[in-house]
Amino acid sequence: MGQEFIIKSQALEDKINQLLPSQGGFQAGVDLSASTTVIPIVDLTESAEGSNLRQDLQSSFSLTSITAFSVSNTTSTIINTTGYYRIFGSVAGSRSGAGFDSAIFSLTDGTTTKVLVEYAIYDPNATVPFDFIVFLQAGESVTLGTTATSVACKGSTRQIADLAGNLVNP
Repeated sequence: MGQEFIIKSQALEDKINQLLPSQGGFQAGVDLSASTTVIPIVDLTESAEGSNLRQDLQSSFSLTSITAFSVSNTTSTIINTTGYYRIFGSVAGSRSGAGFDSAIFSLTDGTTTKVLVEYAIYDPNATVPFDFIVFLQAGESVTLGTTATSVACKGSTRQIADLAGNLVNP
């Protein structure tokens, strides 16, 4: 038969409250305890899944994980596969007249189109960086259009997770 021990440690209680906030921490009259009885533990962390890759490394770029695009004076589909995607790059313009030209990222399902973000170029030789994440369901796609030859939008896309939210390694 195992032995039970009561542990009085504010540092341990604070750490448990920090790591397990959903448990509500320790209520009054509840103490930490230890036992000499062997209790099997199931590890549900990423390490137990066989992946020790840190999240920042998981989102790195590789030759096969990014898809480059370059759009000028046209509209092109840049993503048409389900999942979560990071879109990054820059919009450059050489506008010399009045008004503005722009680059427009849109999300469409073939029937409805919504503008995700529009980058307007007012100044000559302007360069505007962009970096954002989109989610695509079945039948949806991301398009990118520029309104003039004086505006070029170049960048890349990288799938960071599949439709179910499972991270995609490079």
